[in-house]
Amino acid sequence: MPLTEKNILNRLYFVAGSMFLFAIIIAIKIINIQFIDGEKYRELAKKNTIKNWVIPSSRGNVYADDGSLLATSVPKYEIRFDAVTVSSETFKKYLPKLAYELSKMFGKSASYYQAKFKKARTNKNRYMLVAKNLGYSDYIKVKNFPLLKLGPYKGGLIVEQITVREHPIGKIAERLVGNEVKGKPGTYEVGFEGAYNQYLKGKSGHRLKQKIAKGQWKPVFDENEVEPLDGYDIITTINVNIQDIAHHALLKQLEIYNAEHGCVIVMEVATGEIKAVANLGRTSKGTYYEKQNYAVGESHEPGSTFKVPALMAALEDKIVDTSTVVDTKKGVKTFYRRKIYDSHHGGFGKISAARALEVSSNIGLATIIDEGYNDNPQKFINRIKSFNLNKPIGIAIKGEGHPMIPEPGHSKWSKNALPSMAYGYNLRLTPLQMLNFYNAIANDGVMVKPRFIREVRAWNQPIVTFDNEITNPKIASEETIAQIQDILKNIVIRGTGKKLYSPYFSMAGKTGTAQTEYWEKDWDENKRYISSFVGYFPAENPKYSCIVVIHKPDLSVGYYGADVSGPVFKRIAQKIYTDSPLIAEVENINEVEETIFSDYQKYFYKSQKDYSKIPNVLGMAGMDAVSLLENLGLQVKVIGNGTVSKQSVNSGEKIEKGKQITLFLS
Repeated sequence: MPLTEKNILNRLYFVAGSMFLFAIIIAIKIINIQFIDGEKYRELAKKNTIKNWVIPSSRGNVYADDGSLLATSVPKYEIRFDAVTVSSETFKKYLPKLAYELSKMFGKSASYYQAKFKKARTNKNRYMLVAKNLGYSDYIKVKNFPLLKLGPYKGGLIVEQITVREHPIGKIAERLVGNEVKGKPGTYEVGFEGAYNQYLKGKSGHRLKQKIAKGQWKPVFDENEVEPLDGYDIITTINVNIQDIAHHALLKQLEIYNAEHGCVIVMEVATGEIKAVANLGRTSKGTYYEKQNYAVGESHEPGSTFKVPALMAALEDKIVDTSTVVDTKKGVKTFYRRKIYDSHHGGFGKISAARALEVSSNIGLATIIDEGYNDNPQKFINRIKSFNLNKPIGIAIKGEGHPMIPEPGHSKWSKNALPSMAYGYNLRLTPLQMLNFYNAIANDGVMVKPRFIREVRAWNQPIVTFDNEITNPKIASEETIAQIQDILKNIVIRGTGKKLYSPYFSMAGKTGTAQTEYWEKDWDENKRYISSFVGYFPAENPKYSCIVVIHKPDLSVGYYGADVSGPVFKRIAQKIYTDSPLIAEVENINEVEETIFSDYQKYFYKSQKDYSKIPNVLGMAGMDAVSLLENLGLQVKVIGNGTVSKQSVNSGEKIEKGKQITLFLS
């Protein structure tokens, strides 16, 4: 049925009304967005397109004791280009000049850079890389090149800054200093970086950035909204020279013995300042690098180096004295159905307690401790505890290993515990904990806490200082300490360390050779050892203590502590002595030898006379006679050495200037 005019009009009215109603709804929505929810949407838009980015602060520097840099933060810059924001006229005008400057600086042709920028312009690339990893001076140069110097909007300049942590002395002490955790930028957990992060980290800043194409962001302004505050500097106790000596001495020995890993610590006796820590582990390629902080974190059975605290306990408890005779049999003795052997074939027989330590007799020390404490083993444990050997030192550096000193009731305790502990088994200590004990012996019984840092500085002004900390004012009596000091000196002179003896500088210490992984099934076919040497130098008035521990040396080359670790200790001591030679004192420097004085008196008496005739010089020292006669104008010829026995011109003759006289010396 055909539509009437009225129906058509009704439909038009309906459409018009619907459109009007829709327009009203849109208007209401616009008003609502603009005046009611407007602020909400504006903030949302701003949030999605502009936001503050965190600008990490520069970490403080880590210094050695002489001001040398161990770690520092270096700013690096990345230059990018926004090809959209630059006008066509500006782009055409400055591009050739910019390409020329970039070519001069980076070596590629000017045409290369022109093509690169034109391509970015065509593709509307808003984040084209121009240069990266620039130092500050290079960044300033590039920033002021034609076009880029117009800034972020007119010149399309985008600058990104990152901070890179660098170690100026390279891989040496890298593990001690500490590195950024992989995959966690700005996170430091180990070494100085982790231990003193609260001082080094500083406070982050902020920079406003705007979102551009492809999810990329560029700075809104050239400057940061909030500038980052740099971290404080720390001054460590590490000595770069000693660190270098320790590192290379250890590396050389690890390579010679093809060992698995090793460590060295050098400590200043009186202050506890740690002067060097070297940690080197072998890679699959056979090279060595700072793999782990073995010196601080690796606890293991120390072996014979523990014989010193064992004997010291017996001396302090009056179980024995240094002259007490102990029977070491013929090198084999059974303790509770278990045989203990000495390394010396045939044994040492009956020897003194002091000599048992000098020759490092397992049987000798096991006998002393077992017979002295088997009725009351807790007494021995308590004495070891009094040496502070049962608990961590409590250093700030993360990862200190825990000592393990079993006592009755412990899962590791048995009848064989005492004799085993006497020669360094059935217990665990870290190298630093063992060195801390020996350092106390060198320090006449005063135990000081190992210290890695001297002070914290801000703008070169100290804000926190770290002083010496005494953890045990007297680990043993003066008598016991003096006795142990004598034995440690004799170990190097005539004991297990005699290969290390030098008449030019004195050392005191103890060798150590411990089996490791002996519980593994393949040990009989594949024996593994830990070689160590710990002590101090010079033996009198010690300046430094030192420990060297080398794990799993090649048995075909050697494995005893005196052969493997001892030479590292000696090399370190020798080089430190060379750099800081001892002052040699000459006794009775004013004492005059009688013969010399007599000769001088004769010469002085004769030289004071006014001669007109040849003097009698018989019996005078040859040099004095020559001097006297030449001063009278005579030509003197000398035959022989010593004093004048004959003169060719007799005394009493008239002196003639230039006349020759021959002196016969004998």
